[in-house]
Order: sequence, then structure tokens, then C-alpha cells
Amino acid sequence: MTQTARPPHSETASRTAGRGLAARVHLGRLFTPPSTEFVMIASTATLLTLFGLVMIFSATSANPTSPFDEALKQGLFALIGIPLMLLVSRLPVAFFGKIAWPALIGATALQLLIFVPGLRVSSDGNTNWIKIAGFQMQPSEFLKLALVLWIAFVLLRKQARLGIWHHVFIPVVPVSLLVIATVIGGNDLGTAMVLVLAVLGCLFFSGVKLRLFILPLLVGIVGVLFYALSSDNRMKRILSALNPESCDITDECYQPAHGVWGMANGGIFGVGLGNSQEKYGWLPAAANDYIFAIVGEELGLIGCLLVLALFGIFTVGAFHIIRKTNDPFIRVATGGIVVWIIGQALINIGVVLRVFPVMGVPLPFMSQGGTALLSVLMACGVLLAFARTMPAPGQAAAGRSSADRTPRGRGKVAR
Repeated sequence: MTQTARPPHSETASRTAGRGLAARVHLGRLFTPPSTEFVMIASTATLLTLFGLVMIFSATSANPTSPFDEALKQGLFALIGIPLMLLVSRLPVAFFGKIAWPALIGATALQLLIFVPGLRVSSDGNTNWIKIAGFQMQPSEFLKLALVLWIAFVLLRKQARLGIWHHVFIPVVPVSLLVIATVIGGNDLGTAMVLVLAVLGCLFFSGVKLRLFILPLLVGIVGVLFYALSSDNRMKRILSALNPESCDITDECYQPAHGVWGMANGGIFGVGLGNSQEKYGWLPAAANDYIFAIVGEELGLIGCLLVLALFGIFTVGAFHIIRKTNDPFIRVATGGIVVWIIGQALINIGVVLRVFPVMGVPLPFMSQGGTALLSVLMACGVLLAFARTMPAPGQAAAGRSSADRTPRGRGKVAR
């Protein structure tokens, strides 16, 4: 009989030590502290979502028939959206490039359902909702994230040729215009403007020369103005923002006027959480587009500044990713997402303050709307996945200290 040779004791010990070292490495990765950018984005997104739930609960509590139904429904979407955000944050960066084309095609196909009779739902002339099996959703919200990831992927492939105008415009500009046209077909000017901002944000952070960036900017402005001026209703809303004194507060200026009155009634400290008067039928979109007015009335200037501070921290975290990364895909996608979210927030707050005409744009994280909340939390998950590529504070400090301890002559080839 032949005997099987056993490895020497030293070899067995080295293998065991190797397995132990691998286990320690995996445990070390598990307990590695997250980067500063990860903490800033994750904490502000969660706090704004929870803050929004509280304000939606307060704004809908005046409903005599079902005071808690809308808040519970929004809470269910938050319970789905926050874990989904953390799940997306665990995905590798390469995954988002691989799904860029399928995501854009799928989101556009879903958006085209608004033109199918029996599925589309209209509200004040806006038909950008669909209802399937009793579930209502707004497909254009998912178009925002899909379009940003697609543009980042396409511009990454053309990184070395972004100085040539046709490589910048094709296929980014034609495809973006087609996608935005599907939203305009549903008479949703606000979402179309947010999509234009996202496209311009991607182009800006891709490093495109300014002379090539100006033309898409002008095309976007002209397109928005042409669409806005082609409707009497939209013209009235624009003129009401430019000249509030001549606006009829019983018609087109009814909701903007009550939004400003609610903000003024709140003063510095507010009338107290749950004590809003405007939510009792005076402000029809109290839980939706005018949730910031309820914040100002109930929590006053302090509450409004708190919301602005959270959005500011979110912006700083996103711009840290843009500044630190060397990956063009991460930089362009992060730029598009942050311009989309912060631009939409500024438009919403500007509408409440009567700086802008009414556009029907929700406040990210806080306004009532399940698909809008899921979309923005998924976008935050993408940002968190990017933030995982950033070094943690301890790792960065350790890297600098080890570099300082390295002798200057080490690593040179002896002659």
C-alpha cells in the first residue's frame, strides 16, 4: 500500500495562519468606519425622510375622513426606500455602468405608458401618472436617475474626445431631448425642467469645454420658454410670480398666496407642530408641493433653516465625492444627481416663497409621493456606493503617516 504523504507541520501551520489572516482581513473590512461623505449623505437623507414623515402626518391630520392613511402610506414607502438605499450602496460602481442602457430603456418604456388610455391618470391637466392594479405611480421620477447614469456611462466612453462637439452632443443631446419630450407630452413642465438641469449638470462635471456647454444650455432655456409660453394657464402662473400684486388670489394665485400667508404666520418659532391653520382646506397641496409652507407655519424660521441646513450638508458630502474621485463616471453621475436633487429642492422652495411660478415639483425626501421618495433614496444609494470608494478618515490619516515615516532614499534603485 502506498501511503499518502502528509504536508510538513510547518506547511500546515502556515496554511492555518493564512486562513486566520484572511478572516482578520474580512473582519477588518466589515468593521472599517465609513467615509465622511458616506455619513453626511446617509444621515441627511434619513433625517430629511423622517422629518418629511412627521410633517406629512401633521399636514394630513386635518382630513376628516382618513387623517392617517396618507401618512401611513408614505411611511410604508420610507420603510422600503431606506433599506433599498442601503442595499444599493453595497453594489459595485461597475454595476451602475452595466445597467445604464437597460435602466434608461426600461424607464422610458414605463414613461410611455402615460399615453395608454385606461392607465394614465390626470391631475390639473398633468397626465404624468399611471395606475396599474390599483397602484398609482409617476414613471418620470425613475427617468431622472436612469438618464443621469446613462449620460455618465456614455461620456465615460468618450472621455478622450469631449473636446469635439459632435462627440459631446451625440448621442447625449438627442436621446435626452427624446426622453424629456415624453415628459412634456404629459404636460409636466416642472419635471422636464429638473431633467434639463440634470443633463446640464452631467455635462458640466464631465469637463466639457464651456463653449460646447453653452449651446445645450441655450437649447434647454429656449425649449422651456417655448413650452411655457404656449399655454394660457402656464402664462398666468408665470405672470403671477412676476407681478404678485395684480394676481387674482381667488383663482391662479389662490395656493401661492396661502403658502406665503402660512410662512408669514409662522414667524421665527412657528405656531407649534400640528397647529397649522392653512392645512384645513386653505392650502390644497399642503402635504405635496407646499409641505415647506407647513414647515414654515408650524416650526417657523427655525424649522426652515433646519431643512436648508440638512440639504446643505447633503450637498457638501456630494461635492466632496466629486472633488476627491479620480473616476470620471463617479464624478459625472454624482454631479448629475446632486444638481437634480438640490435644484429640485430650490425650485420647490422658490415656488413656496413666490420667487418662481407654480411648477408642481415636490420637495425631495419630504413631499408626499411614494415613487418620488423611492427614486431619490435610490439615487442616494448610488451616491453612497460612490462614497464607499472614498478612504475613511482613519485610513487617510494612516496613509499619510506611513508615507511620512518612509525614508526618502527607500525605493531608489542602487547604482
